[in-house]
Amino acid sequence: MKNSRGRAGISRLSLILSLIAALLGGVALSTGAEAAIGGDGKPLPSYGLKGVGSASLSGASTNDLKGWVSARLSNDRKRRAHQLTVAPAPVTKAAAAPAEALAAPAGPAALVLYDTTGPYGHLGELYAMAIANLGGHFGTVTAKPVSAYTAGMVEQYTSTYYVGSTYYGGTLPDAIPAAFYQDALKTTKPVTWIGDNIWNMANTVGIENFKKKYGWDPTNSFFETNGNVGNINQVTYKNQTLTRKIPAGFDGGVLHPAVVDGPDYPDITELAQAKDANSGATLPWAFRSSNLTYVGEIPFSYVSEADRVIVFEDLLFDGLAPATAERHRAFVRLEDISPDAEPAKLRAMADYLYSQKIPYGINVIPVYTDPKGAYNNGVAKTVTLAQAPEVVAALKYMLQRGAILMNHGYTHQYKNVNNPYTGVTGDDFEFFRAHVDAADNVIYDGPVAEDSTVWAQSRVTSAFAAFAAAGLPKPTLWTTPHYAASATDYRVFGTNYTARLERSLYFGGTLSGGTTNASRYIGQFFPYAVKDVYGTTVLPENIGNYEPVPYNNHPARLPADLIASAKANLAVRDGVASFFYHPYYDVEPLKQTVEGIRALGYTFVAPAALTQ
Repeated sequence: MKNSRGRAGISRLSLILSLIAALLGGVALSTGAEAAIGGDGKPLPSYGLKGVGSASLSGASTNDLKGWVSARLSNDRKRRAHQLTVAPAPVTKAAAAPAEALAAPAGPAALVLYDTTGPYGHLGELYAMAIANLGGHFGTVTAKPVSAYTAGMVEQYTSTYYVGSTYYGGTLPDAIPAAFYQDALKTTKPVTWIGDNIWNMANTVGIENFKKKYGWDPTNSFFETNGNVGNINQVTYKNQTLTRKIPAGFDGGVLHPAVVDGPDYPDITELAQAKDANSGATLPWAFRSSNLTYVGEIPFSYVSEADRVIVFEDLLFDGLAPATAERHRAFVRLEDISPDAEPAKLRAMADYLYSQKIPYGINVIPVYTDPKGAYNNGVAKTVTLAQAPEVVAALKYMLQRGAILMNHGYTHQYKNVNNPYTGVTGDDFEFFRAHVDAADNVIYDGPVAEDSTVWAQSRVTSAFAAFAAAGLPKPTLWTTPHYAASATDYRVFGTNYTARLERSLYFGGTLSGGTTNASRYIGQFFPYAVKDVYGTTVLPENIGNYEPVPYNNHPARLPADLIASAKANLAVRDGVASFFYHPYYDVEPLKQTVEGIRALGYTFVAPAALTQ
């Protein structure tokens, strides 16, 4: 059967700087379908959509970041000049705001507090979801607005996390109750403070009291030095050099702590060190004294497979599972296998992985469709697994040799429209709408028009029926086509499968329990299994995939790049290096990647082991 994923013509792609993707908050692509032509005359698949890109926020929220940065630094300059007045939060008990108790495996309990006020208040919930998702690896998570905090609450949880995304001052009164400042000082429970407003805590509890307990002075600590935030482009942690890539104008800086010396003040412990590429100066990116861990910025807006967010992902163990032993596991899955796949190549992959005793996933799309004949001379074509016996035989061969069957959508495309490319299985989104704009960027438009619990379930039910008709087992794992779906869809997947293995979108309104906002989301991938805010177990995919040439504003990712990302993730004490590979490529790059990751000390395991 002919491979519909030829790549010989990919060098004809014209490239645009990947910075565009970050600025627009989505994944920018270099060409539309009409220009992205492979050697067999067929549009190249949009594999650049596999993930959240360097900008993990939606376009709407990313556009807000520039205003947020400007307001933050303006307030910080006023504070330095002693011109920022901060009205304290009301002394009366804060009204209880909606909160989410997130179901998770038995274990420690985390409290996540976040800001909701001001023109960029929605960012607080997005960042809180990112923390809550990671916390779902360890146990139960409760997330609520910081304004809902009441005295003594920190004592009810194993560890507390406050993400400061609203810089209080001027016309914006402090929304953090004094009780939280006071409890954070007096508790012996771990408290992690991320970003803004730590100086307001010092002012509330007394600067000298703060200095004597923690050994530094937040009221004399600022995000700028010499009038700018510099060019902090790397963070070192546990002997791993991690990236920090933020476009100019979108960088809110890292707080430079004013450490105090003397016999009356404790030492601080530097946990991770940031470095300015221009000056060579270093500063603590994260540090700890007494019960307080401080992280000098919010690390979720711009991320990569080797990003400094890895530091935060590992620091969670300190507060929630400090006795965790060092362990490094790896996982590989073969991607986008449909009834149109080449059986011989599937068998070749199976033979290699079996020879190495490597369990692996096979992401199967049970129905291949080309409704407009884009790849079939204008003649519509649909093939089910039951109609592709050679492919089914190859899949069964793989299952006998260590493969785990995974469901990758029903058709991996939407109706008979370009979404955004051809309407063909594997090329397009299935549960989300998207289009290519005039600058050749793929823009996420939101859920499909008929999106609902009933509609999403119908796709899943149809997929199960197609597997059964082909004599294949019922998959228990799911990967969303192009990783994009609505909150409704993600919950449907959670009721039908034991876990999702993917990167995911998390929408504004999810924590508050209100209507979700499809234009406000944060994308996230994980270094370990989590129970996310949708209540679903999500298995990690944090390394990306092999892609031999640059395209779609993404640089080439060769085996050396995947191995380098796996090396960076060694900083997570019990982390996973999880990647995917397309079986239309030769086996050799897969061999290089597997051998390189193994040489780092990783052990390849089956997906079921990732939840243990």
